[in-house]
Formats: sequence, C-alpha cells, structure tokens
Amino acid sequence: MGEQPIFTTRAHVFQIDPTTKKNWVPASKQAVTVSYFYDSTRNSYRIISVDGSKVIINSTITPNMTFTKTSQKFGQWADSRANTVFGLGFSSEQQLAKFAEKFQEVKEAAKLARDKSQEKVETSSNHSQESGRETPSTNQASSINGTDDEKISHGGPETDLLKSENDRLKNAVEQSNTNAKKWETELQTLRENNARLVDALQESSANVESWKKQLNACKEESDSLREKITELEAQCNEANEEKQRNAKLTIRVQELEAELQDKEQELENLRKQAEIIPQLMAECESITEKLQTAETKNKDLEGRIEGLQSDIEDNQQKQGTMKGELKKFMDILDGKIDELHEFRQGLSKLGVDN
Repeated sequence: MGEQPIFTTRAHVFQIDPTTKKNWVPASKQAVTVSYFYDSTRNSYRIISVDGSKVIINSTITPNMTFTKTSQKFGQWADSRANTVFGLGFSSEQQLAKFAEKFQEVKEAAKLARDKSQEKVETSSNHSQESGRETPSTNQASSINGTDDEKISHGGPETDLLKSENDRLKNAVEQSNTNAKKWETELQTLRENNARLVDALQESSANVESWKKQLNACKEESDSLREKITELEAQCNEANEEKQRNAKLTIRVQELEAELQDKEQELENLRKQAEIIPQLMAECESITEKLQTAETKNKDLEGRIEGLQSDIEDNQQKQGTMKGELKKFMDILDGKIDELHEFRQGLSKLGVDN
C-alpha cells in the first residue's frame, strides 16, 4: 500500500533560525497543506508539507516528540533528526486543537509500533538462544544413538520441532535482512531529503536577506514619501490660510465700496442742497437792499416808521433766524466734506496696503 494520508490541514510553516535559535523564519509565503502520512510497510508516521515543488516539512514522528501550543493559533515541535524546530500558524484555534490531538494520537501509535517491534526482536533473540542450546544435545543424541536412520527412528518428534524452529528462524533472518535493506534505503532517502532541506533552507535564507533589503528600500521610500506628503500638506495649509485672508480682504473691500457709495450719495445730496445756497444769498441781498430802501424811505416816512416798526422787527428776527440756520447748514456741510475727505484718504491707504 505504501504511505497514505490520514489527516490534512492548512497552515503557515515556520522554522527556527539556525543561527540565533530564537527567531522564526517563514518557510512558506502563504498557507500550505500540512498532512500526516502513515506507512503501513514500515509502520511509521510522518508530517509532510510541500510548497510547490519544494519540500518544507519531512518529519518522522517518534514517541519522544512533543507538540507545544505557544499561543492561541500557533504550535511547534522539535525534530532532532532534522536538527530544527518546526512551527505552524493556523487561522483558528479549532484547527490548532485538531492538529495537536492528531499529533498526540500519532505519537501514541508510534510508541505502540516501537514496543511491538522490540517484542519481536526479543522473541527472535530468545528463540535463537534456545536453538543454540538445543543443537549440541541433538548432536550428542545422534552420536550416542548411532546413524541418522536410528536418530529419526528414536527422536522423530523432537527433530521435526527443531526443523520447524530452524525454518522459522531462517525466515526471521531473511525478514530482518529485508528490513535492513529497506532501512538502508529509507536512510538514504532521508539523507537526500535532508540535503534538499539544507539547500532549501539556504535558498530561504538568501530569499530572506533579499526580502530584508527590499523591505528596507521600501521603508526608506515610504519615509521619503511621508516627508513629501507632510511638506505638501504644510503648503496646502498655507495656501488655504492665504485664501481665507484674501476672502476676508475681498469682503472688507466690498464693505468699503458699499460705504463709499453711501458717502457719495450723501455728498450728492449735500451738493444739491448747496445749490440752494446762492438763491438764499440772493434773497438775503435782496432783503438787505429792501431794508436799505426802507431805511431811506424811513427818513421820508418817519411817521410811518412807528406803524411799521413791529413789521421791521419781525423781519429782522426772521432774517437772524435764517442766517443762523444758514450758518448751521454751512457748518454741517463743512463737516461732511471733511469726513468724505478722511474717508477717501483711508480708502486710498487700504488700497495701497492690499
């Protein structure tokens, strides 16, 4: 029948660093198939895993091996024949638990197979010793009893028993020779596998160094890109702040323009009102002339002065009121003109600052 798989799972395979004996070195780039194999011919168990065409695990299970769970999803065992420690990383705790249970089961089966083989060897050695002790007595009996025919006639049952025992011992020796040849073949196969594993380990080490260099180069490139991104972010922040300042200045300019339009409208109104001032002045002059004429006529009309005195006083009072209002209006107009002048100076200064 040969070797047959009895349990299969998937896991990430690691091996202990042969230099430091502390760090784990990945033996596979991704999760690979890990299987238990049973060889009915040699009555042995092995754990085998292949990544593509490369054998990354070839570990024969012995009763002395122990599978240890080092975390919730990671386990390891030491293989003294391969002179390494294998580690398996699973995707779930259930897969790790099933693999550990199967390891313990296979370990017990290997122990039973070893015990049975030891019992067979002890039985064969005991039979060999008994046949060695019985052969001299048989020869002695032959010499004492005479010829072979006499020996057969006198000791027939014992001779038949010795013949069957010798035949069985011959078969055991032939079987042990056959097993020895098989073991030599297996030993040679193991040596070849170990040589391939050493080559694969060296190749993996070289790949790890290459990956480390690539990782360092990627880290340096990433740091450089991060610095550039930081600089660009700073420049973007400055541009955003400048945009905000420009937006504020634009709003302020618009407000000032609106205020300027209001002031110009107010100035236009004042100009319209100022156009009335000459008329008022003309009226004042006309009134003054009339007053003078009245005063001239007053000399001729002294009699009428007393009657018109009240009218003259009223007119003088009105004239004084009008002059006060005109002076007040002129003061207001001068103040507005000064304010407009100051406002234009402030607007000019703001335009120069912008």
